Parts: sequence; structure tokens; C-alpha cells
Amino acid sequence: MTSLFNNYARRAIHLVKGQGTIVTDDSGKDYLDFTSGIAVVSLGHAHPAIVSALQQQSEKLWHVSNLFASPEQEKLAESLTKNTDLAYALFCNSGAEANEAAIKLARKHSGKHHILTFKQSFHGRTFGAMAATGQEKIQEGFGPMLQSFEALPFNDIDALKNAANENVAAIMLEVIQAEGGVNSIEPAFAQTVMDVCQQFGILLIIDEVQTGIGRTGTRYAYEQTVLKPDIISLAKGLGGGFPIGAILAGEGLFETFGPGSHGTTFGGNPLAVAVAQTVIDHIFEADFLENVQKQSAYLKAQLQEVLPADKFSLRGNGLLVGIHTNEQVGPIIQEAEQQGLLVVPAGTNVIRLLPPLTVSTDEIDQAVAILKKILL
Repeated sequence: MTSLFNNYARRAIHLVKGQGTIVTDDSGKDYLDFTSGIAVVSLGHAHPAIVSALQQQSEKLWHVSNLFASPEQEKLAESLTKNTDLAYALFCNSGAEANEAAIKLARKHSGKHHILTFKQSFHGRTFGAMAATGQEKIQEGFGPMLQSFEALPFNDIDALKNAANENVAAIMLEVIQAEGGVNSIEPAFAQTVMDVCQQFGILLIIDEVQTGIGRTGTRYAYEQTVLKPDIISLAKGLGGGFPIGAILAGEGLFETFGPGSHGTTFGGNPLAVAVAQTVIDHIFEADFLENVQKQSAYLKAQLQEVLPADKFSLRGNGLLVGIHTNEQVGPIIQEAEQQGLLVVPAGTNVIRLLPPLTVSTDEIDQAVAILKKILL
């Protein structure tokens, strides 16, 4: 008997503690956590610096609302926008909230309503974010969606050219469609996105909720492409496990969000900002990002060595890696759990690996050994 809604397909194990990449259930069994809470626990579980930041802030101030000045928010905003073409931040509590804010900002600034998104995308489960998501299974049962979203085939240049015109407010995309199968944007398609945005005055929104904050080996995934966003959305890894989301936007959009245009009670609260600043101070260091790239290359090399190319293919970038197979991955993921490795799916045929950005070479070796045992 439960008092909870059944809207999650919950796994049977009950995790009670974690340290780094290792989590432990209530029976004392350890697991390698290659989910990171779905790309959230970016510095691993119970990172000492995050624990310290949260403890120190909890003894000073938890909440005052956004009616008051916040130098701490100002510092975090500056850290996130430094050395980018983005200038301003707005803080909220989650990725869905960040995408709702991005949609509102684009529509209000442009005075237009039509937004192009892409099939297999995922932008959240609130009403605007759900309408933007290019997966019918996410939208089923909720009646008519919020109007003016059009989902195009991803990486289809002709479809994009045919849909883009002066009535489009924004293009909204993920550099890597993490939930939708770990599908990466192709360079030629990215260039076409930039071309039509410039031609028709279309705003570009990039959803970096899962790919941002070092997950792909750079601060933001778009930095590895020709894409130049007007707005990006962030969450997940930004808080390292503490709830926080954000949008970053360019200089020209500042006046659009004046007082009363958007708001949040808890967004950017002192606890969340203290943790997020600590996360950024670690991850945005050049040496840290270089190590993410190094560990990514090692993980892919080890997987390629043990998995036959005629049966498996690798997708993604950084420490967002998908293993594509022709088999249903549900039973594989269950077997991995029994063997002490936690992973998540990305659709029905892709195993998604999302270890903490602090994962060690030895932990990668252990995970690959388990996958080899299961898959071969």
C-alpha cells in the first residue's frame, strides 16, 4: 500500500547514502552510480565542498525571497555568463521552469508565438515545456497542447528551411537529445540553424539542462558548435544535487523581463546559490574540464574495445554516452543493477551512461567490465 501517486516507474532498491560515484542501499549493497541522479550529481555524492557550503549557508540564511537584493545571485550570474555572449541570468528551481521562462522571454521579446522544436526532444513536463517536447508519449492524455509549437525532424536541413520564416519567434533545441536517444546535432544542421535565425530574425533557445555545466567536457555543449544562443536553460548539474535552475540571455533581451513579467518564490534562494557557486567554482576550472574530456575518451575507448561494432554503436559526448543496440534495453538495465551498476535508458534501444564528472579510471573499468559481462 502506498500514499504516493504511481507516476514514476520506481526501481525496487532503496538508496540510503552515497559517496562520490558509489551509492549504498538499505541492505548494505554498493552500486556504481552511472546515473548521477540523471546528470545531476555532477561532483559526485556528498562532495565535501558542497556539504561545507550548504552547512555554512544553512546557519546564516535560508530564504528571503527575490524582493531583496542578492549579491550572491549577482556573483553566480557573473560566473555563468563570463566569457560568453550571454549577459544576464534568472534563477528558478528546475529545468522545466527554466524552459518555461525561456519560452516566455522569447515570445514576449519577439512579439511572435510560433516556436520550432524537434522530434525526440525533451524539455520538461510542465505545460509549456511539454508542448515544446517532440515526443507524443509525453503529451498523451492531457488534451490540446499549448499552441504554436512545431516539432520538426532533428538534423533535417530541408525541413528546417521549409518551416523557418519571419513569423517564427524562436528555435528551441538540445545540442544532444539526451532523453530522446542521445542524438547529437550535426555540424551542417547547426550551421543551417544559425543561417535561418539570422535571415529571419529568429531567437535561438538552447536547452542545456542535461548537457550543461561541464557534462560534455566544456562549460556548455553549444560551445563545441557554431551555435550562438540568445537564451540557454540550465538546471540538473548546476546544483550538484540541490534544486536550482536558470536561464542565461543576451544583452538585447534585458528590458523584456521587467518587474512583474516573471517570478519565482524559491528560485535563487541562498542555499541553492551557495551550492551552485561551489559547483561552478570547481567545474569551470580548465583542469577539471580537461579531465572530463580525458575520462570521456577513456570510457569510449574501453567500450569500443569490448563491444562489437556490428552490434553496438556509441553516441554522445563528454560523460553523456549512449550505447545503441537493437535489443530492448530494459532487461539489460535491470541486470546491470543486479550486478552493481546503475544506468538509465534513453528510449527503448539506448543505454545512457551519466557518471559523476569526478568518476575515476578504476570506476570506469569496473563499469565496463559489468557491461561486457551482460552484453556479450
